[in-house]
Parts: sequence; C-alpha cells; structure tokens
Amino acid sequence: MNRFERNLGFKGEAKLKYLDGEVQVLSPGDFVRCAVTGRIIPLEELRYWSVERQEAYVDAATSLKRFRETHP
Repeated sequence: MNRFERNLGFKGEAKLKYLDGEVQVLSPGDFVRCAVTGRIIPLEELRYWSVERQEAYVDAATSLKRFRETHP
C-alpha cells in the first residue's frame, strides 16, 4: 500500500492482494478481517499476512497459529 492509497475516507471492508512486504488494494475500504479470529484490522494497523494463503492476521501469535495449522 502506498501513501496515496491510505486515508481516502473509504468505509467498509477492503479487498487486498497480499504481496511480499506490501499489499495491493483491489477494492477500497478501511479494514480487513483476521482470517483466524474474524476480528477487524484497520488497514493502518495491518502488519501480518500470508502471501501463500492470501489471508490477514491480527497479530504475530495468530499468524504463527495459522502457519502451524497449515504446515504440520
């Protein structure tokens, strides 16, 4: 995400493509949902995601939990 894609006043859930080190906005919004917990993650707080699974996670512990579930 670049500085022009932030804070545009969009409301609702965004659709993102998760890339290495950045995300691409497919559909504007101001949050995404954690794939594990369902909790809302404001885009400015999004730090954890899986490029492989195209999922967002609320925190590092949740990301690790999903990794362990999918990589036994």
